[in-house]
Amino acid sequence: MNLPFHIDLSGKTAVVTGGGGVLCSSFAKALAACGARVAVLSLSQEHADKTADAIRADGGTAIGISANVLERESLLSARERVNREFGPCDILVNGAGGNNPKGTTTKEYLFSEDLLPQEGVQTFFDLDPKAIESVFNLNFLGTLLPSQIFARDMVDRKGAVIINLSSMNAFSPLTKIPAYSGAKAAVSNFTQWLAVHLSKVGIRVNAIAPGFFIGNQNRAMLVKPDGSFTERAGKILNMTPMGRFGYEEELLGTFLWLVSEKASGFVNGIVVPVDGGFSAYSGV
Repeated sequence: MNLPFHIDLSGKTAVVTGGGGVLCSSFAKALAACGARVAVLSLSQEHADKTADAIRADGGTAIGISANVLERESLLSARERVNREFGPCDILVNGAGGNNPKGTTTKEYLFSEDLLPQEGVQTFFDLDPKAIESVFNLNFLGTLLPSQIFARDMVDRKGAVIINLSSMNAFSPLTKIPAYSGAKAAVSNFTQWLAVHLSKVGIRVNAIAPGFFIGNQNRAMLVKPDGSFTERAGKILNMTPMGRFGYEEELLGTFLWLVSEKASGFVNGIVVPVDGGFSAYSGV
């Protein structure tokens, strides 16, 4: 794997939730390339194994584990296997997350005529509370519960670190997706809270807030079947001073910096945007 720089993680055990996804599989591979033993957790055993297989094919050490980040027993089972095969967790990456279309509005703005019954229009007033709950659970509880389970073993371990995945939505909510934006804002807030709470036992907690990267979850929203960009993708690019989407490898420098105790040992409780200038641009 082509890393921006190398850090020494030999002897370290890393756990990556959401490790079957585009961004977190990249994180898992980077950790392994630096010498860590990596447990790739995903709801899908197939996706977890795919990432773990790729790591082993490159000479790294990894196992794929099917785990539900919303079920304590599932996480406890994963922890037992990690401890048995690799030893206690040193690095936890909370990458599991996602959205639900029933927690998303069809339009960016509400108009009076939208209150009339219309085919295919979902307004703010139509949002499904259960769908919103599922989004908050997956993103927020899906960060809190793995932290509860794995951080217990990280107490007083030298170089212990938790990296959470926030989003640009946490800084300023995007239109249409109130549930996801609110849930990621909760992840950022929780990152700060947990950093303070765990500061006396040697565990640093930080987060990365990616800008816009095309992955499995948002591809349909950003790219048409013919490969051209959607209208929403065009709006994003117009608000991104660098004028393009990010590549997953462009997160690795920030990620490895936050993981490394030598590089960021006094960095704690921050949320780092990696967004091509999106959060700095006012639109004028």
